[in-house]
Amino acid sequence: MAEQHESSQGIPVGISACLMGEQVRYNGGHKRSRYCLEVLAERFRFEPFCPELEAGLGVPREPIRLVGALGEPPRVQGTVDPSLDVTDALAEVSRAFIEGHRHLRGFILMKGSPSCGLERVKVYHHNGMPSHSDAGAFVRELRRHFPELPLEEEARMNDAVLRENFITRVYAFDDWKRHVEAHPGYHALLQFHSRQKYLLMAHHVETYRELGRYLAESSKRPLDEVLAHYRQRFMAALARPATRKTHTNALMHVFGYLKEALDGETRQDLLASIEEYRLGHVALAVPVRLLNHYLKRHGSDYIREQTYLDPHPYELGLRNAI
Repeated sequence: MAEQHESSQGIPVGISACLMGEQVRYNGGHKRSRYCLEVLAERFRFEPFCPELEAGLGVPREPIRLVGALGEPPRVQGTVDPSLDVTDALAEVSRAFIEGHRHLRGFILMKGSPSCGLERVKVYHHNGMPSHSDAGAFVRELRRHFPELPLEEEARMNDAVLRENFITRVYAFDDWKRHVEAHPGYHALLQFHSRQKYLLMAHHVETYRELGRYLAESSKRPLDEVLAHYRQRFMAALARPATRKTHTNALMHVFGYLKEALDGETRQDLLASIEEYRLGHVALAVPVRLLNHYLKRHGSDYIREQTYLDPHPYELGLRNAI
């Protein structure tokens, strides 16, 4: 399923330019990511961006940092010369980038950067002492003006759960862009929800129920309002990484579509694999592979079309590690 959702050119994903090996950092260096360039580049069409370079800062350049008090939007100033203030310039180039890149399905960011850091970027008092932490200036603009866009730091993708979660969100957003946003209508939205049901359930069952109720009444509301509400709630739910407990719940619901068609021994084998996954003895790929095997023979079109069973390319092996 995930394979069918990819374009021949790859899914468009933004990335901090330094992660592509571009020498755009303040010291003239880069932070080339082997995982992005050697693995994900086979599936994603990366579009690099360095907000600091676009804001007029040269290479090499004086380092910048976030400065401000807790509770106020931090300024972005030079670490040596505080009169170097690029807050407004960064905001301007960030907004321009966003307006020109609504086609993106995600963005991979550089950890700790005052512009691109996703979280825990140090904010300093005006006296130079550390104060608290925040997101980078570019990330704050992304969250303000493109909140549904999946974001992740390259370094955090060393965590198997966060890696799988981010790539799942990219493929789900790609599905939305291709099949709902490109052909907006109530029918397209209902079809999207139908195939994404168990993926949504695995991430946040409350939102799964909420959106089901919402869609039951959606035809009474303006289409633009319905699409905006659904997109926001759906992507926010997927941003919550699924757990063994929530995956187990989704697996049991999928199993329910098979149990009448299978003999007792096969049912017990499937249930045992789900229980072994719940207990942490095997990876998620094990029960999913078994379910897919029997669904090909006995499943309805509805259950076989669930993106939960195949949310991203199998070759990435993402479910072998969670």
